[in-house]
Amino acid sequence: MSKELKTGIVAVIIIFIFIWGYNFLKGQNLFDGNTRYFKVEYSNIGGLTESSLVTINGLKVGKVVDIAFNKAADKKGELIVRFSIDKDFQFSKNSVVKIYSPSPLGGSNLAIIPHYEGEDAVSGDYLKGQIESSLFTSIGERLDPIQAKLEDVMVSADSLFRNVNKVLDTNTQQSLKNSVTSLETTLKEVKKMMVSVNGMINATSSDLKESVKNTKTITANFAKVSDTLAKVNIGEIMKKAEVSLNSVNKMLEGINTGKGTIGKLITDETMYTNLENASKELEELLREMKLHPKRFVHFSLFGKKAKAYTPNKDTELEKEANN
Repeated sequence: MSKELKTGIVAVIIIFIFIWGYNFLKGQNLFDGNTRYFKVEYSNIGGLTESSLVTINGLKVGKVVDIAFNKAADKKGELIVRFSIDKDFQFSKNSVVKIYSPSPLGGSNLAIIPHYEGEDAVSGDYLKGQIESSLFTSIGERLDPIQAKLEDVMVSADSLFRNVNKVLDTNTQQSLKNSVTSLETTLKEVKKMMVSVNGMINATSSDLKESVKNTKTITANFAKVSDTLAKVNIGEIMKKAEVSLNSVNKMLEGINTGKGTIGKLITDETMYTNLENASKELEELLREMKLHPKRFVHFSLFGKKAKAYTPNKDTELEKEANN
């Protein structure tokens, strides 16, 4: 073998090794026949770079091979991402390729969300693309409306402060100072009043304790009385009272019907008339004894006999006494 032939063979081997190494570093394995290549379009790749990982359900299955602008006139500015899959995993053309960020500080990767309905995807097919919002993107999307609202609030606050400055002229400021001074004086008076109230409470605390003690004693006495009343046979007492009332009713009924001395006295008119006549005669007897005591009583130290009764003379003396 000539020296030139050896040199050519070595040069071809070196070139092949260089091409293989270059493609290997780009994520392409020339000796792997199962490698498939797919494309997906994005309007924004969110930090995706060549050699970014491609995963299915968290498992690394390939790498991003190339990222280039779309040359179509109606899709200027769109980006075409070409990636390879080394694993022999079948999925349909309806699968979705999503750009996601595994960490806030790391780069972006591709995640294939496989679908199995429909025609199987083959090397060279275009798949549907989606972008998953990262932490900072989500925060930014939420902060944008808040920022707009804060700007509106700041403008409103600025207008409010301007109006307040217009209202708070020198006289108003002086009035506010006077009001604050009056409020301070009022608070001092309230403080003094509270001190006085505390003193009164402290002074009457012993009386309150004594009142509470008396109340407890009264409550205990009431409890004893209630216990005593609970032990008393109320039913027996009521029966006895009922018997007594029946006896009184019978007695009153007898009086009304004229039974007994009281009943006869109340119902018998003859007895009432006799009593009235006896009362009149007793009254006349007492008057006679008062006017003529000598008729009934005679007393003499020397044994002198009593004078005989002369009706005419006595009648005249009685008339004179009546006159």
